[in-house]
Amino acid sequence: MRREGTSLLGAMLMIMVAVLVAAARGETSPSQCTQEKDQLVNACRSVIFGQNPSANCCQRIRVTHVECVCPYVTPKVANLINVERTIKQIQACGRTVPHNFKCGSITTP
Repeated sequence: MRREGTSLLGAMLMIMVAVLVAAARGETSPSQCTQEKDQLVNACRSVIFGQNPSANCCQRIRVTHVECVCPYVTPKVANLINVERTIKQIQACGRTVPHNFKCGSITTP
């Protein structure tokens, strides 16, 4: 049970980091942010299990607002993900990742 919870948390966090490349920043309400985060996690869940991002996952990565997910990237979460792998997956979705971008406790190389 503990391993399953850790895997789910790790997957959710990795997906959140993927939002580093979200195209738009704007004013979003707390309920909109919750909805965006949940949609992103659901669309990209398979990425955690080693699969490449699906078309639906890539679409969510492109439209989810950074400010909705970066607060969830804590030091504990950062230790669960492979930042370089995540950046490669983001790039596979056709997005670039800014150098030295800060999202939660992670700063991109």
